[in-house]
Amino acid sequence: MAASYNKVILVGNLVRDPEIRYVGSGAGVTKFSIAVNPNKRDAKPEDTLFVDIVAWDKLAETCNTYLKKGSNVLVEGRLVIRSYDDKDGNKRKATEVVINTMQMLGSPRDRQEGGGDSFAGASVGGGSRMDDGLDEEIPF
Repeated sequence: MAASYNKVILVGNLVRDPEIRYVGSGAGVTKFSIAVNPNKRDAKPEDTLFVDIVAWDKLAETCNTYLKKGSNVLVEGRLVIRSYDDKDGNKRKATEVVINTMQMLGSPRDRQEGGGDSFAGASVGGGSRMDDGLDEEIPF
C-alpha cells in the first residue's frame, strides 16, 4: 500500500467572526471561514475560495478570543470530509480543514485598527501557551 499525506496550509481573511461551542466532554470547538484568493495574476473575484476551518480545545479558545471578521491568518491542518444527515434527513457532506496551528498575520496595529485585540500572537498550536504583552517584546 502506498503512503498517504494529508496536510493543508492556507492564508486568508476571516469572512465572519468565529463561533465557539462546547461538546459533551467540555472541549471547545471553534468554526470560522476564510476567503483564499487564487495564486494567479488574472484572478477574478469569483475565483476566491471560501474554506471552512475548525479548531479544537485550547486553539479553539485562542481563535475565538483573538480572531475577528477580516483578520488575516495562516492556518495549518488536515482536510476532512464528513457526512451527516440534515434536519430533513437528507445525506450531506461537509469539507473542512481541521487546524492544529494558527498564526495571526499583519501587525498588532492592523489588528487594533480593525477593532481587534492588541495581542501580537505568533504561531499558536493546539497545545501552545500564549503570553500576554508580547507586543512590547517584538520590535515591529
